Amino acid sequence: MSTERPAILISSLDLDRLEHLLESAEFAKDPGADALRGEIERADVVRPQDMPADVVTMNSTLECVDEVSHDTHTLTLVYPDRADRDKGRISVLAPVGTALLGLRVGQVIEWPSPSGSKPLRLKVLSISYQPEAAGELHR
Repeated sequence: MSTERPAILISSLDLDRLEHLLESAEFAKDPGADALRGEIERADVVRPQDMPADVVTMNSTLECVDEVSHDTHTLTLVYPDRADRDKGRISVLAPVGTALLGLRVGQVIEWPSPSGSKPLRLKVLSISYQPEAAGELHR
């Protein structure tokens, strides 16, 4: 499995909100909090109005393909209180949510499967909605 992670971008607005989330008593000890902190620390931060439209930001809706099973998924990256797996709303604190944050269209994430067998690989195919691209800079 590749250990090199792709470069990621995060908007300053998302950064502020994610740091606040991680400092909250409710989520500070969440199992996904350390992974999210690590991603935030390595991210390049840009102003919301400077965010390229091909980057997965908070509340973005994207299409991705599992390169192992070839299944496609439409997912929306959300804060934990809005997560609903059945509706494709994935928490940023879930392993896949943390991994998708800041990726560009065409980039691939890889992580161990829950069973420990072959690694899972998701490729971002497109972004159908990104708040920054829609002009929703203060959502």
